[in-house]
Amino acid sequence: INFPVGTLLANLLACALLALLVLGFQSRQQEYAWIQPLLIIGFCGGFSTFSTFGNETFGLLESGHTVLAVLNVAISVIVGVGLIFLIRSKA
Repeated sequence: INFPVGTLLANLLACALLALLVLGFQSRQQEYAWIQPLLIIGFCGGFSTFSTFGNETFGLLESGHTVLAVLNVAISVIVGVGLIFLIRSKA
């Protein structure tokens, strides 16, 4: 069984991009109010692959690879939130 590296990387990249967009819009909220939901919710939400993440994690569990499934969830959540924290706290 293969660890879902592609999905993990796509989700982590989406987290980093979301954090950068939030930072970029902080000083210009009124000026770019119309495009914020489009980019932050629409693009980053579509670019991240939560449904694929869930399905691949379930596949790991179903095939008896519990440790890999837990590792996938832990890495995705901890590193994803960690990236957002690091990027946003540097501002």
